[in-house]
Amino acid sequence: MHFAVFLLLALCGFSADVLATKPPKWDETYITKGTLYIPYAEIAEPFYAWYDKTTKRSRIDYYGGMVKTYQLASVMPYGTSLKLAPITTDEELNKVTCLQLNGTAENRVQIQTILPDARNFTLLGTESFLGFTCDKFRLEEVIGEKRNVYTLWVRYKKSPHYPAARQPIPVRYEMRGYNTLLGSHFDHYFLDYDSYEHDDIPNEVFELDDNMPCVAFPGPGAGHYATFNPMQEFVHPAKDEHVEHSFNHFKAKHGIKYKTDKEHEYRKNIFRQNLRFIHSKNRARLSYTLAANHLADKTEEELRARRGFKSSGIYNTGKPFPYNIEKLKDDLPDQYDWRLYGAVTPVKDQSVCGSCWSFGTIGHIEGAYFLKNGGNLVRLSQQALIDCSWQYGNNGCDGGEDFRAYQWMMKMGGVPTEEDYGPYMGQDGYCHVQNLTLVAPITGFVNVTSGDSNAFKIALLKHGPLSVAIDASPRSFSFYAHGVYYEPECKNGLDELDHAVLAVGYGTIQGEDYWLVKNSWSTYWGNDGYILMSARKNNCGVMTMPTYVEM
Repeated sequence: MHFAVFLLLALCGFSADVLATKPPKWDETYITKGTLYIPYAEIAEPFYAWYDKTTKRSRIDYYGGMVKTYQLASVMPYGTSLKLAPITTDEELNKVTCLQLNGTAENRVQIQTILPDARNFTLLGTESFLGFTCDKFRLEEVIGEKRNVYTLWVRYKKSPHYPAARQPIPVRYEMRGYNTLLGSHFDHYFLDYDSYEHDDIPNEVFELDDNMPCVAFPGPGAGHYATFNPMQEFVHPAKDEHVEHSFNHFKAKHGIKYKTDKEHEYRKNIFRQNLRFIHSKNRARLSYTLAANHLADKTEEELRARRGFKSSGIYNTGKPFPYNIEKLKDDLPDQYDWRLYGAVTPVKDQSVCGSCWSFGTIGHIEGAYFLKNGGNLVRLSQQALIDCSWQYGNNGCDGGEDFRAYQWMMKMGGVPTEEDYGPYMGQDGYCHVQNLTLVAPITGFVNVTSGDSNAFKIALLKHGPLSVAIDASPRSFSFYAHGVYYEPECKNGLDELDHAVLAVGYGTIQGEDYWLVKNSWSTYWGNDGYILMSARKNNCGVMTMPTYVEM
């Protein structure tokens, strides 16, 4: 068997003749490993690829083989794509499943190279790059308002079998996109290659276990083709029809129309990066999945504005937790959901107003009033808290804290219903509680023992849904769809919490304890507006500063 291995750790370059006269021509069979970096999407995704042009087969694994994709162009009549991915259901956790998507006459399956087609690249010269002496090649393409610049760094190694021959070895392939309409970059990504091997690839690399039947994937659709072969978007000639397809679907679903071509292009490029982030995280075998929801065209700054909670760091004057936790903890039920008992009003959308604190507060007051009045659920006014609690330190759409709203309610003797005060406006308004009937008067409030899950459950069971603050800053939170959300990047310190929500229950799925949390970002977000927050290690700070009122 012909065998030649080229590793990036080997010495590269021969100063006398390193400069090539033509762009590199890659081997028809190769194996390569590396990492895809997408700075705008905050992604660094490892890959492992096998490419065999002679048999028309390719395979690319992501995140150490958590997801495996196969492109089999030789399967008649139009080729087939396979994806091995962990699937979680109520019955099974992370069962490796084979999904199959067959090609069509319009969308034939093509094998996927992990190296760019460099035939039209131009040699710029030689330079020291990442510790190697490399040739630098470039290609520029202009498509409408876009100018795409592709750069390829290549080093060389003499063949052990043919001393006179030099084999090109990829070092980095980078794309930078510029948009004259926006006057700025619109895209940037690069692939770093850690190793490159030219070798015969055993058949078993492309074959599945006989006990691994494949099931048809619903579709087809451009979006599905992209998830079965994610790398086709990043290797020249790139294909990104799925972005246009997904963006059009996004606009139609949410009834979005942009005022100008410039805004349309700007939002589409934000959507592109968020979509890449979503797909990449979903390939990482997490305990939850993400989706392109109604926030998918929003920047990080815009997402941050929707959170709106910031601890002032002062003592909130709340009373200490009065229950004997050790005495009560053994009688706690394994799961609980206040929605089943009618104590939770429908999910709302706080929109662009940073008023999350008012939704967490009112959600808790509604539940406490429900318990106090024999199961009578009344919709209370978030807008009244936004408009009227400024003198206690809240700042309307620019953030606030629940205890400040409690203090205002204790002075006023309650809060108006939504029916009496008027609907939520998503902006600061004039306070007009005068001459209105106020309900749900409170006499004080209690701080639940911080970080104690049993105390949290006791408070939840005895006092209804709880007002809590969390760290919602990780990008993954904005696009959560379903599953138990455990995010290592989440913080739980008092001064690290930035979003107020409502805890309405708890339970366990596949051995993972969770808190059932109601958000205020509409039913388009999460699981109809809810999220299962992992209870492990006080992830995201759910248990850091919960409160409940005395009524």
